[in-house]
Amino acid sequence: MKLSRADHSVNPPRVDIPREYNAAYDLLERNAGRSGKVAFIDAVSGATLSYGELTEQSHRFANALRAQGFAPESRVLLAVLDTVEWPVAFLGCILAGVVPIAANTLLTTPDFEFMLRDSRAQGLIVSKALLPAFEPLLGRIPTLRSVIVAGAEDAAPHATLAQMARAQTATQNVAPTCADEACFWLYSSGSTGTPKGTVHLHSHLIQTAELYGRGVLGIQESDVVYSAAKLFFAYGLGNGLTFPMSVGATAVLLPARPTPADVFGILKKHQPTIFYGVPTLYAALLADPARPQKPELKLRVCTSAGEALPAEIGKKWTAHYGCEILDGIGSTEMLHIFLSNRPGEVRYGSTGKAVPGYELRIVGDDGSECGTGEIGELQIKGPSSALMYWNSRAKTKSTFAGEWTRSGDKYTMDADGYYTYSGRTDDMLKVGGIYVSPFEVEASLMTHPSVLEVAVIGAADADQLVKPKAFVVLKPGQAASADELKAHVKQQLAPYKYPRWIEFVTELPKTATGKIQRFKLRQAAVQAGKLAG
Repeated sequence: MKLSRADHSVNPPRVDIPREYNAAYDLLERNAGRSGKVAFIDAVSGATLSYGELTEQSHRFANALRAQGFAPESRVLLAVLDTVEWPVAFLGCILAGVVPIAANTLLTTPDFEFMLRDSRAQGLIVSKALLPAFEPLLGRIPTLRSVIVAGAEDAAPHATLAQMARAQTATQNVAPTCADEACFWLYSSGSTGTPKGTVHLHSHLIQTAELYGRGVLGIQESDVVYSAAKLFFAYGLGNGLTFPMSVGATAVLLPARPTPADVFGILKKHQPTIFYGVPTLYAALLADPARPQKPELKLRVCTSAGEALPAEIGKKWTAHYGCEILDGIGSTEMLHIFLSNRPGEVRYGSTGKAVPGYELRIVGDDGSECGTGEIGELQIKGPSSALMYWNSRAKTKSTFAGEWTRSGDKYTMDADGYYTYSGRTDDMLKVGGIYVSPFEVEASLMTHPSVLEVAVIGAADADQLVKPKAFVVLKPGQAASADELKAHVKQQLAPYKYPRWIEFVTELPKTATGKIQRFKLRQAAVQAGKLAG
């Protein structure tokens, strides 16, 4: 299963993957000479897992799954907190040819029921702390025949991951999978509605590691990484597992939700050189009065994804820590980032340029490619595009259009090849017949010193004409009036773009990965009779 490393001296770079290929075996075997090095650290318990221990435990768990009768291509829902057992479970499934489905651990019982029924999972691997959310479902899911509990030595009547692994040998019996075979699923985050089961292939993990992890970040064995985005998220899976394992680096995991105190605690104690965040978290970190100073940290590069990074946040972070934030965009469908700023070439306010190995185009409503400065939908062609959405043929055909994947994001490209985000396709507003990007209005409001977070949607006036409406979260202890914020936007943008209404809120609805759920704001506005359509 030897494969050729990506060649970043040519354009485009490529990774030559043989037909017979197992993603987990590749990630483990490339660290065969690092058996004593720490691969993962649990920031809460202090537990560590060396590369040698990871390899042994993953193969033991793979054999345990076989012993329980799990056949190749069967599916298992993985609802495990970010502990050192997560990579064991994920890699063990793949070694056995079983398809793990990484689930958002912050969801509710009805959400989990949907995923179990939709995927027809035969097994459930669940952290003991999350088991209560699944207990009402046990016995009600026809396909579910086995529950395996992580984070516990005993969970009777259920088997535990630790017990199962100990009962098996570490004999390496790798499933004879193919590079183009289904390897794992991720459910979309639901920022635009119902989550969709997104099917990825064995070849996809290493493609993203080589093209973005090495090609953009320059990740290497000496790096220590921490990702605020969890492993169940496409962004977090690359950040916290695939990228570090591809080169033998060390990853810090946090089972809990990342508060500013938690994040700064990790950055100070474990001294990560790479930190992966999201815009809302960077804003909260900068607003924290207890934030550490630059000499206390060892950051060499930071990244942001999930939503476009407001320029002001990037500039303030770099001024305080002397470290660039590489804003980029990826998706569950493409597995990781395909468009990004690069070290030394950052333009805050833009999403950068195409990651080498990916092709991009901006397409207008009429299907033709847009010219410089014209707004259109961003489409991507690259080696990590998902196979399909499970049980959603129409949506699959709409999103995966031949070699091109539709992002659902509106963008413009300037004469230098830098792309600038203009909002989601379904978020774009037409004010007076002219397109207005909600993100542009949000970015303007974010430059006000009292604003912590903001989301802009379209609302209807008395004549049923759509105008921008802003939902604003102020920084603790700060004050600002609606008229003051409107005037602030008018000083920066064309007059027709300013928000006609501003509603102050204590928080914005978000997914577990930090994306603002604007569709929930629109739904609430519709129910209140304030939104057109």
